[in-house]
Amino acid sequence: MKQLIAGTILVALAMAVPMPTMAAVNVGIGISLPLPIAFRSAPDVIVIPETNNVYVVPDIDAELFFWNGWWWRPWEGRWYRSHYYNRSWTYYDNVPSFYYDLDPNWRGYYRDRNWYGHRWNYERIPTRKLQQNWKRWNTTKHWEKQKKWGVQNYRSRPQHKSQELRNQRQKHYQQRPEVQRHLQQRRQHVQKSQQHRDQQKHRDQQHQKESQYERYQENHERGNSEHRGR
Repeated sequence: MKQLIAGTILVALAMAVPMPTMAAVNVGIGISLPLPIAFRSAPDVIVIPETNNVYVVPDIDAELFFWNGWWWRPWEGRWYRSHYYNRSWTYYDNVPSFYYDLDPNWRGYYRDRNWYGHRWNYERIPTRKLQQNWKRWNTTKHWEKQKKWGVQNYRSRPQHKSQELRNQRQKHYQQRPEVQRHLQQRRQHVQKSQQHRDQQKHRDQQHQKESQYERYQENHERGNSEHRGR
């Protein structure tokens, strides 16, 4: 009877919790999933100028991006990604490479329709249209070459200037308190994992020595028995 009840509970849990979510929880020790973002319908996105096709949901307080076939979001100093904008988030143990190309003041530029002194006629892109076209847009450099991201009289920034901005953004990001906390937690986790591996290695070595000693004792006793038998 107890086994039947336990089995019923396990089945109920499996039905209540989607499998991708369960798998995501197990990605790392102490890694929790971000709080959900409520959407009444699939959100529109805009493409951010001077990026490698980075799309962002502009009308929410949280940061939610689409890039290279994935939805991305930072939360409590960590990064998560999913093939869906509203579920199945999994922990991503790094900062996605696009993020340092993203101007942190994009919300103000979006509000003012102005990109560094130039009129920014951004296009609102429905999620379905994005998912149907993002690969082709990446291949053809649609926004960069054909649309100039909607920025009037756009002039590309020199490569060295872009790299300077990228380095500055990376430095500022790493100084955020939530990022520092996460890095500290990750270092502690790495240290504990290393200690566990060292302890396991020591136990294995000790077990090997004990096994060798036991074999030596058996061989020694066998040799004494054969000697007495003669």
